[in-house]
Amino acid sequence: MTQDIVANALNEILNANMAGKKELIIGRYNKLLLNVLDLAKNYGYIKNYETRDDKLEVNIGDLNKCQSIKPRFPIDSDNLEKFVRRYLPSRKFGILIISTSHGLMTHEESKEKNIGGSLIAYFY
Repeated sequence: MTQDIVANALNEILNANMAGKKELIIGRYNKLLLNVLDLAKNYGYIKNYETRDDKLEVNIGDLNKCQSIKPRFPIDSDNLEKFVRRYLPSRKFGILIISTSHGLMTHEESKEKNIGGSLIAYFY
């Protein structure tokens, strides 16, 4: 177990999904992870999540793969397409999550608003 809570949680979610489980309990979480799960929930990759007794209960939705991006590359909106091709199987399939000065957003929102940031994770 590393100190990167987002990477650990996304690995646990992916392992549970590959094992055929649709819900799991994560022991450690932080605000960044909750914001990442909010974006994933908006796109249907996570059905729901709840915090109870310092634990995070996650219900998995339609998920093929999710992973944290390490190192967290700083990007601008002009070079975003290179990373979309690297991490996603198709342009209209999946999301890259980017941490910007305006909060977390998907690569599509970042391109619309012409804002760069740091790559956090991807879901498809």
